[in-house]
Amino acid sequence: MNTLHDALIIGGGPAGATAARLLSRAGWSVAMVEKTSFPRRKVCGEFISATSLPLLSDRGIEDVFSKRAGPRVQRVGLFAGKTVLTSAMPFAARTGWGRALGRDHLDSILLDAAAAAGADLWQPWKAVGLAHTDRGYRCRIAKEGDEEELAARIVIMAKGSWEKSRLDDVTYRTPARFDLLAFKAHFRDSRLPDDLMPLIVFPGGYGGMVHSDDGRVSLSCCIRRDVLERCRASGEKASDAVLRHILKHCEGVRAALDGAETDGAWLSAGPIRPGIRTSSVDGLFFVGNIAGEAHPIVAEGISMAMQSAWLLCRHLIENEDAFSQESLREVGRAYRQDWRAAFATRIHAAAAFAHLAMRKQAAAAAPLLKLFPEVLTFGAKLSGKAKEVVHADPHPLAANAARVLPLSGGG
Repeated sequence: MNTLHDALIIGGGPAGATAARLLSRAGWSVAMVEKTSFPRRKVCGEFISATSLPLLSDRGIEDVFSKRAGPRVQRVGLFAGKTVLTSAMPFAARTGWGRALGRDHLDSILLDAAAAAGADLWQPWKAVGLAHTDRGYRCRIAKEGDEEELAARIVIMAKGSWEKSRLDDVTYRTPARFDLLAFKAHFRDSRLPDDLMPLIVFPGGYGGMVHSDDGRVSLSCCIRRDVLERCRASGEKASDAVLRHILKHCEGVRAALDGAETDGAWLSAGPIRPGIRTSSVDGLFFVGNIAGEAHPIVAEGISMAMQSAWLLCRHLIENEDAFSQESLREVGRAYRQDWRAAFATRIHAAAAFAHLAMRKQAAAAAPLLKLFPEVLTFGAKLSGKAKEVVHADPHPLAANAARVLPLSGGG
């Protein structure tokens, strides 16, 4: 008979790995399934806001992150048309400055830490079937023609939002002309100042640049499908058209990339689906982008992913009877409430900010610049600071909760 795990986590990115690490450290039996071999490159802005850095404070993460991540981001900027403006990033005395680290490094670090904490890792295996049972869930996983079955009391879906799957309830639409497609590339020998993270605004899209690891600068962006089709020459690669479009309309990007060379191939993904989705149902919980995502204009993707995992794990670990149906419903209600309190306003504000950026370029420079630093730290102001977990009579699985979760919940 298969081992019955306390939790099965599908997806080994920042959200899944964070959940696996926190639950394992609290004494839970955790299985985690990740379909891709690491290290992997991934479309992502790579920035981690300062208020999420406590979630990287474990031994085995903090030292490596400190050594590998890019320089501290102390200024934000706006590159729109001929406008090039900068502004100081708000500083949090408790958490310091945000930094960026490539997903090819970050994901491996977080996944290794989850395994070191005791999570049972299945990689590269793909979840291909999920069934509800009277004891929780059964999940079929496959790799190169082989199949196994895992059993768990609860399932945490952390697989992202950009792929079709029968394992979740995300609704995917047919391609539409206003879809936002995501692109990303690394550059070397850039002239972008080390401490600056500019917002890039161009017709039909937006993006950002930041110094990442190993001397690389990351440029990530979103562009509307119809705009890309109009500016793309016959036979031209989509990535070449995107870069040419940005360089044509952003003097600041032209200056920053003057003499720079791409490091590796361009990546693309999407269409992105910003918005609020499902956070839990019947012992099935959702963290990261699968639960909801903000327009990447606010550079909050990684931070929101890790923070949502933290919010869920806090309620699971604190609960006295974590696996009864009533208990799981209560955890789901509490998690949904906290998730919306932490992220809903951020998501709506990011949507408004993104539409403003795409519709008005250089003329909107001043108000955009004024708002941008505040939007980047909006989550921290909304969700506040999580208090240290205190449990007078701990459930056996929550015995280490106060040690595991004295972290910041803002973002």
